[in-house]
Amino acid sequence: MRMISDMSRSEANGIRYVLMDIDDTLTTEGKLPASSYSALWMLRQAGLRVIPVTGRPAGWCDCIARQWPVDAVIGENGALVFWEEAKTGGILSADGNSSASDSPPANRLPVLKTLFHPHAVKNDHPVLRKIRERALAEVPGLRDAKDQFARLYDIALDFAEEEPVLPLSEAGRVKDIALEEGAMAKISSIHVNVWMGNYDKLSMAEKFLAAQYGWNPLDESNLRQVLFAGDSPNDEPMFGRFPLSCAVANINRYKGLITHFPAFVSSQECGDGFAEISKTLIKLRE
Repeated sequence: MRMISDMSRSEANGIRYVLMDIDDTLTTEGKLPASSYSALWMLRQAGLRVIPVTGRPAGWCDCIARQWPVDAVIGENGALVFWEEAKTGGILSADGNSSASDSPPANRLPVLKTLFHPHAVKNDHPVLRKIRERALAEVPGLRDAKDQFARLYDIALDFAEEEPVLPLSEAGRVKDIALEEGAMAKISSIHVNVWMGNYDKLSMAEKFLAAQYGWNPLDESNLRQVLFAGDSPNDEPMFGRFPLSCAVANINRYKGLITHFPAFVSSQECGDGFAEISKTLIKLRE
């Protein structure tokens, strides 16, 4: 991995889309700091498409799509996408200003749109129930993620979001149980996410970019239009696909679990690392 400060001006100028993980990439110790939230606004003001790609649930994505300065949000590790489209106005423009009056009529408010992956299976599937029961029985201290109630397609098992924090080896045991039972599983910085269906963050990101913006995944130059920023093993498909992918410095905690590393890494961790990546990109494009 090269330091983000080594990114070239030509690399930066080719970027059109900035995609990023949320937990421990945008957030720091579970909170969204001013540095990374401001970076999202700066990226949009620079004319870039801004799209979080997260393992967080559908319920969170509804809020993020409506209230954050983003163009869309991909949730539950690729099961769904939420985004807003303007009817006749009233949506925030790239400069952060509303395109309508302060109190637009109801028929001018943006409309929330959704796209669900065709392979996504609801999280009441019997295989998922069996995996949850096995994992909770076989891994002491493991528990359901507190945001499980807001999920549609996956189950999230918490090993590090709240106490007790379990070692990564225990997260690996949970992943192995899921794979043994025939499900998909990814380890994030806080959860093990388990789902049925052959999809991930990457497949949905490519599907959405192609459908919404005409982006061509078969064109090598188009791959270099995407900067993805992440921090953990569930981001690895994105790291391996996009030549200009980045990580915040805390990726070093997971070196033993990752094979495909990103091209660049920040000097700072978590939210401040994402702000560093964003400021570097914007400065190079000036």
